[in-house]
Amino acid sequence: MLETVLKRDRDMGTPESLSTETVTLTIDGQTVTVPAGTSIMRAAAETGIQIPKLCASDNLEAFGSCRLCLVEIEGRRGHPASCTTPVEDGMVVRTETGKLHELRRNVMELYISDHPLDCLTCPANGDCELQDMAGVVGLRNVRYGFDGANHLDDAADASNPYFTYDPSKCIVCSRCVRACDDVQGTYALTVQARGFDSRIVAGQDDGFLESDCVSCGACVQACPTSALTENTVIEQGQADHAVITTCAYCGVGCGFKAEMKGDRVIRMTPWKDGKANRGHSCVKGRFAWGYATHADRLTKPMIRAKITDPWREVSWDEAIGHAASELRRIQARYGVDSVGGITSSRCTNEETYLVQKLVRAAMGNNNVDTCGRVCHSPTGYGLKATIGESAGTQTFDSVMHVDVAVVLGANPSAAHPVFASRLKRRLRQGARLIVIDPRRIELVDAPHVKADYHLPVRPGTNVAVLNAMAHVIVTEDLVNHEFVRARCEDRAFDEWMQFIRRPEHAPEATESITGVPAADLRGAARLYATGGNAAIYYGLGVTEHSQGSTAIMCIANLAMVTGNIGREGVGINPLRGQNNVQGSCDMGSFPHEFPGYRHVSDDAVRAEFERAWGVPLQSEPGLRLPNMFDAAHGGSFKGLYCQGEDIAQSDPNTRHVVAALQAMECVIVQDMFLNETAKYAHVFLPGSSFLEKDGTFTNAERRISRVRQVMAPKAGLADWEVTCALSNAMGYPMHYAHPGEILDEIARLTPTFAGVSFGRIAALGGSVQWPCNDEAPEGTPIMHVDEFVRGKGRFMITQYVPTEERSTRRFPLLMTTGRILSQYNAGVQTRRTANNAWHSEDVLEIHPHDAEDRGIVEGDRVAIESRAGETVLRATVTDRIQPGVVYTTFHFPECGSNVLTTDNTDWATDCPEYKVTAVQVRKVTAPSAWQRDWAAHDRRQDELLEARQPQAAPAGA
Repeated sequence: MLETVLKRDRDMGTPESLSTETVTLTIDGQTVTVPAGTSIMRAAAETGIQIPKLCASDNLEAFGSCRLCLVEIEGRRGHPASCTTPVEDGMVVRTETGKLHELRRNVMELYISDHPLDCLTCPANGDCELQDMAGVVGLRNVRYGFDGANHLDDAADASNPYFTYDPSKCIVCSRCVRACDDVQGTYALTVQARGFDSRIVAGQDDGFLESDCVSCGACVQACPTSALTENTVIEQGQADHAVITTCAYCGVGCGFKAEMKGDRVIRMTPWKDGKANRGHSCVKGRFAWGYATHADRLTKPMIRAKITDPWREVSWDEAIGHAASELRRIQARYGVDSVGGITSSRCTNEETYLVQKLVRAAMGNNNVDTCGRVCHSPTGYGLKATIGESAGTQTFDSVMHVDVAVVLGANPSAAHPVFASRLKRRLRQGARLIVIDPRRIELVDAPHVKADYHLPVRPGTNVAVLNAMAHVIVTEDLVNHEFVRARCEDRAFDEWMQFIRRPEHAPEATESITGVPAADLRGAARLYATGGNAAIYYGLGVTEHSQGSTAIMCIANLAMVTGNIGREGVGINPLRGQNNVQGSCDMGSFPHEFPGYRHVSDDAVRAEFERAWGVPLQSEPGLRLPNMFDAAHGGSFKGLYCQGEDIAQSDPNTRHVVAALQAMECVIVQDMFLNETAKYAHVFLPGSSFLEKDGTFTNAERRISRVRQVMAPKAGLADWEVTCALSNAMGYPMHYAHPGEILDEIARLTPTFAGVSFGRIAALGGSVQWPCNDEAPEGTPIMHVDEFVRGKGRFMITQYVPTEERSTRRFPLLMTTGRILSQYNAGVQTRRTANNAWHSEDVLEIHPHDAEDRGIVEGDRVAIESRAGETVLRATVTDRIQPGVVYTTFHFPECGSNVLTTDNTDWATDCPEYKVTAVQVRKVTAPSAWQRDWAAHDRRQDELLEARQPQAAPAGA
């Protein structure tokens, strides 16, 4: 465990200079050589000399306002600020003289003259830079200010549920404002007024909660006093130690310091050395971790015979024994293929690996799947076919070298906010932006960021748009012929060229299909092909379509035809939704693949696993998730082990999924809460939060990062121990001393992980990107550098085939779905935090024209009906969405967004077509029939949980 005595990360004062030229100077008698453009402050810090500062920080551009960092430079008059003064060859600098000491002490005296002298009762006592600097400059008394005007009685703003702003303790250093601007890119804070009247305000001085603040925590992190302080620190005091771990929300995979007092988390602060986040965070990772200790947590195993029975709390041994005997009974009656398992994208690589191993080795079949099926399975199929590997090609750092960014079917500001902040920083530096999305997402027109092109594609027509872009590139001879000749298959390229040149792919021909103006599409294609380093970042708005796999191939075709792959600032970048969806796929969670994406029919590969696991393995692929549901309806699939996924809420066509669960004889759910799936379960095995886990997550850039246990599992067993116990009870032995041994086994059996271990990850600074093996012992930040994994890149024919789900007279609108910043996925975690202050229900976005036609105004309850079902949501009228399209999220089970989504799927992978559902919308005043049924079932399951029988006391107790 990487546990440290709590201390601030070392701050060098100003950002690092990337210049290749060097400058040599003398600071306090020491000769220093640093890159040109380095500030005197940072050069001094490089030698171990810490110049006093308050307004400076090495993640912010120098500001020079606090006047504490003054220095003397030989041959110059005055006392310049060291943070804003760059080094020069031969410069001689003194950082400590009598005059400098006097100046700094006088400056500090002015600060303290308008600051509360309540250090002993201040929540920042011992963790306050102002306090530290007062000591450094030797301030011992304050001569003035107490009888005159001051800000000591300014009222605090406690509107934000996670932190408090106390202006009486603010020194107006502007670090919070600059963090909001430069790091986060929201521009929610400003300095109001000037001189003595200046103060920091959020928005139009309407409080943090009502402002544009997104609660990323950058301002709190930047504050050198207690003006901005986490409420947990105010309430519980400061932490005494910290553990480095990895966030368990989105696929960015941010590194965090879990700051602890004993076994209690006080706060989560972004780890400055986190390679994915570089010291930044979002509202979820920074603040929404309270679910881990929420009163709804279930920490006792439970069983019941029928879902209409009350639960009975039992021991771990009884629960595991009962689950194993039920699975064996079902297989004895219905056959070996009558049971299966679902792995979790919220669990670690090690936990996921064990679940698929349990299915294959203990259950004896390949009926295993994961949430990757319903989100990014087309990424795996499409990229494997074209470039040879089922993963993104770059690092997140690579975005800082992008000249043209294409954001396609993704809303990074909501779903991947830390990455979005870095993208916005690069855009402010001059990079260009193309957004392809049915909605006008935040990036289209954000503060100081504006897309060059927004292509408002009609849902379901991504392939037509991407083919049209390729048509422009080919017909206008914007092809990178040198790259294609050297790196791609000639025959496939020639066939593709003949296909893509067809007039049917011209922007003018596709305009009526896609809704994208031909002129805009041509301009976007030219910009992508000629604008320099061009990178494509895409999300579920690409994959969750009937042509999801085809669209991924289109993306690969575009990258190859322009040569935008294999170096910094380019590439194909899938933005993975959950924290370990990449890892769950890597670990062999699909029914046709072993870990490392190797097919189960490959005799040599299968023999390797049979030797390692000691049992014969099936050579035929098992059931995909939708196949499991269909087989349950048909009576041949009767038992399911579901670890850490809520398929009853997150999968499409909710009625179909629920009916499948009801048709099974034994549903085993392992989770922290009685989620929607657990309400149909017969065995409940309590799961662990990420704070109780030890292992690794793999993020969207293939970065394998350590997850470290900061508190003991509340249920007594870690998730990996539960899976081992279940396997042992089923007759297949699994014995590991700790998760590091599981990772060692993964490494032995997975070529891309061959060099990965807990020790290697620690030695490389906390993370490593696969492939990591003998050829790449320190990992592979950028893939396909000299050649593609498959050898030559393969262009694929990508014929546009309209989805069967089309608007009709009965269902004239197209519904698409997505995420929102404050909530996460099925909402099981975030709904149990204060994030509900921003978003407490799913709403339906509808264009003003469509709303007016239906007599709908802002806030009305509206029924949304599809051919699969009907639900009722509150309407919000907005021109963010185009006419003919409506949009909603899927975070709240009572809202039932997936009651509407149909059973249409991607042609290659069975990924559901969440993004295109034909609907009708009408104004109503009552919930839908489904919502009434859901509420009744929810109440009944809560009652059965409340009526649960406690575990019997052991004999003699």
